Amino acid sequence: MAKVAALTITLLGLLVSVTCQGSIYSAQQQQDASSSSSSPGCILRGWIPFLHPCRDGQPPTPNPLPPPSGAGLTVGYYKNCPGAEGIVRKAVEKAMDNGNRGIGAGLIRIFFHDCFVRGCDASVLLRNTSGSSDQTEMFGLPNINSLRGFQVINDAKAELEKACPRTVSCADIVAFAARDATRNLSYGAIDFQMPAGRLDGRVSLKEEAEKNLPGPFDSLDDLQKSFAAQGLGFNDMVTLSGAHSIGVARCRFFTNRLPPNPSDMDRDLARSLKATCDQNGLDSKVVQDPVTPVALDNQYYKNVHNGKVLFTSDAALNSTDDARKVVDGFANNAVDWYRAFADAMVKMGNIRDRTINRPKPEIREKCFIYNTY
Repeated sequence: MAKVAALTITLLGLLVSVTCQGSIYSAQQQQDASSSSSSPGCILRGWIPFLHPCRDGQPPTPNPLPPPSGAGLTVGYYKNCPGAEGIVRKAVEKAMDNGNRGIGAGLIRIFFHDCFVRGCDASVLLRNTSGSSDQTEMFGLPNINSLRGFQVINDAKAELEKACPRTVSCADIVAFAARDATRNLSYGAIDFQMPAGRLDGRVSLKEEAEKNLPGPFDSLDDLQKSFAAQGLGFNDMVTLSGAHSIGVARCRFFTNRLPPNPSDMDRDLARSLKATCDQNGLDSKVVQDPVTPVALDNQYYKNVHNGKVLFTSDAALNSTDDARKVVDGFANNAVDWYRAFADAMVKMGNIRDRTINRPKPEIREKCFIYNTY
């Protein structure tokens, strides 16, 4: 599916100002979580340290799904709206002009965070949810004050509604935008066709994002379980982790790996990060890839091999012989990773909601609210 031409999960900004909602964890939780790595009996895992400080374990992992089949999705789906994909690409390129490449990293991350919760149905874009007053996914810990690129999706949707009213789903816009951001960030090296035909969901729940999305403190086993729950395999997990080649991260999500805590992080990098985080605070941001920070490339895997990655979940890819074999293969062959990443993005885009008794999906007129008619 993928074709290689010539040459991800981080950060900022929302369509609406979610910062006015405040942090979803208290000051005491922040203090407990940031010190939990040295607390007796406290194990860092997933997002749990920030939700329930010093509580070991995660919610039970759901039964693994079969691999995504992509049934019903086709390339060139919008034949009745032939300019649809071009409209999305134009919106992405406009947003990324003037060096604002972080928007691209955010668009890839929106796609990932959408598909891992209820399948690829644009539920991460909703500001409210049908049949409930609960907060939506965008207010969950993996997303709040973190996801970036919502306005790009909404700008593309507004143009599509002018060109082809009630035709192109928000879920497909998210998928197209992630593909176009990938192409831009890789300087054309990762260029592929994205099948379409998704519909939009009407339900979005904060707790589902916190339960289903892998977190920065995950072990290799935790990561495998999270991906298996979506029908994705070991190689998919290692491949998609390469999105951490681009974007930024907040200090609070990797200070457990900084001095004086024991860690396999490169000593010079650890000292530098320690100084930055101590000086600027836990919510200060640093680039995820200190070598090629504005390119989506295979440098991430070289960084994993050399101990120059931020998260526990990144370092986990260097924890077993099987993982190291895949990591070193991608580190030594950029083209192999470009192809694998394109294939994995398409496969992730095929994740569908396989549960029953949920509200009928639709094509939203506005991506941030379900249709009310």
